Amino acid sequence: MNNDIFPCLWYGGDAKQSAEFYTGVFDGKITADTPVVMNIDLFGQKIMLLNGGPQFEKNPSVSFMVICETEDEVQKYWDQLLDGGMALMALDSYPWSKKYGWVQDRYGVSWQLFFGEKQNDQKIVPTLMFMHENSGKAMEAMEFYTRTFPDSTIGNVLRYKDGGEEAGETPENVKHAHFIIDGYNFYCMDSSYDHKFDFNEGISIVIMTNDQEQTDYLWNTLTSNGGRESMCGWLKDKYGLSWQIVPKRLIQLMSDPDQEKAQKVVQAMMQMQKIIIKDLEEAYQS
Repeated sequence: MNNDIFPCLWYGGDAKQSAEFYTGVFDGKITADTPVVMNIDLFGQKIMLLNGGPQFEKNPSVSFMVICETEDEVQKYWDQLLDGGMALMALDSYPWSKKYGWVQDRYGVSWQLFFGEKQNDQKIVPTLMFMHENSGKAMEAMEFYTRTFPDSTIGNVLRYKDGGEEAGETPENVKHAHFIIDGYNFYCMDSSYDHKFDFNEGISIVIMTNDQEQTDYLWNTLTSNGGRESMCGWLKDKYGLSWQIVPKRLIQLMSDPDQEKAQKVVQAMMQMQKIIIKDLEEAYQS
């Protein structure tokens, strides 16, 4: 599994409480604990929790499929996640799973709990919902992402016409699909419903890069054809999905025990859109 790719959840100040909640629900552990960034490990997978402020709210445009080995496991997670949250799809038996439910927890994160077979060792799979002007573009997006990243492939694709047509949905649209970028698994779907939410910075995908060449390539490719640059390594691709392109060298320099040097690196990074490693090194040496 590739832990150089992982989701980041945005919080207005309660990242630590959320980290403690998730590590309790899923028997995970906290691996980084700072006022701004919490990292947790769930089933060997990294998730970042960021105290960024009140600007962005998480929503079900990006949810997390948890593939469970027993019906009891589904029930255990459901009971805990529903406490203070709300059901988006009732816990029940469906054609695709004997026990499945979709729940938004007390912190605004959406989980799809699925009793079924794991395709690999990744138990939690981010699931992207393409809607509004992106409805019908799930297949195009998968092709774009798998062209952009190495070691990538599109797996099973189920269209609405193949899985029992649903009222209001275009038969050719994707009901459920699996794709892999650089060894990391995603699911995706199209939705024709007029949901009151869409992709935003509340949930982003972090890519840790090895050098400036890789950073430049991913930045330039993901911002092409309608994507948008933001600050501090953040961008939105042409579908509105948020990414953070983060050189590993940035983390090394920011983690330096010399707080003065580390702070200079942070200040330099705060002025950047795309992260420039050479400029970080110069700030560190200044």
